[in-house]
Amino acid sequence: MSELYRLQKSMMSFLLEKDDAIQTDIVSTAEVSAKVRLDIYGAGYGYRLIDALSENYPSVHTLLGDDDFYTMSYAYMKAHPSHHFSLRYFGSHLEEFLAKKYSDVPVLAEMARFEWAQRKAFDSNNTAPISMESLQQIPIENWGQLQFDFHPSVSRINFEWNTPQLWAAIDEQLDPIPPEKLDYPLGWVVWRKELLNYYRSLDVDEAWALDSAMQSGNFEGLCEGVCEWVDAEHAPARIAGFLSQWIEDGLLTGLTY
Repeated sequence: MSELYRLQKSMMSFLLEKDDAIQTDIVSTAEVSAKVRLDIYGAGYGYRLIDALSENYPSVHTLLGDDDFYTMSYAYMKAHPSHHFSLRYFGSHLEEFLAKKYSDVPVLAEMARFEWAQRKAFDSNNTAPISMESLQQIPIENWGQLQFDFHPSVSRINFEWNTPQLWAAIDEQLDPIPPEKLDYPLGWVVWRKELLNYYRSLDVDEAWALDSAMQSGNFEGLCEGVCEWVDAEHAPARIAGFLSQWIEDGLLTGLTY
């Protein structure tokens, strides 16, 4: 083990596990002891992680309030310490953490899921969407086996609360609205088009079709499945309408058959 690696490993043990063995490698001064210097650095490290959570989850922060958010953040840091050189991934487990530790406030986990989907959409790779011309060029005999490639930014989410409306009110600094549980879960899709994130709600049949298409379902299978909501005569037109909307939104990046 190199000396540099030993120091790095010892410092991470201090930050993540409060192991003070690194203290012997820190120089004390007349004004500040090695312990105080480490404590200052350790506190700054914790504050930076809290800042990273707040940057990725501003609406979770707003819903909890400052004091409860800081308390939650420290508990999250202990349960899910950062092991990556980038803070980008530090909040990746927040939804499951909130679902377990704050199960009495389920809208918090939903908000974390929504904000993380937006973060993923913003950070996703740039891939050119297809146009309607691409769809029109498919030979009629190949439509049944037609499958779809989706933009890396696309996420499908079901919400049991008015989570997107809560987020919009917070993001746009509107008058606060209360969390409300829906009569039944509502499907949503989140994606990025060019440099902007978008999201919209889905009718139940479109939510099913989008889920199926994202799991390699083909056009024939989509038409069969959507017959749960429309008759067989109108199923192809219904799916074709979904495809047209997905292309307009920029969700599709490729077609295979």
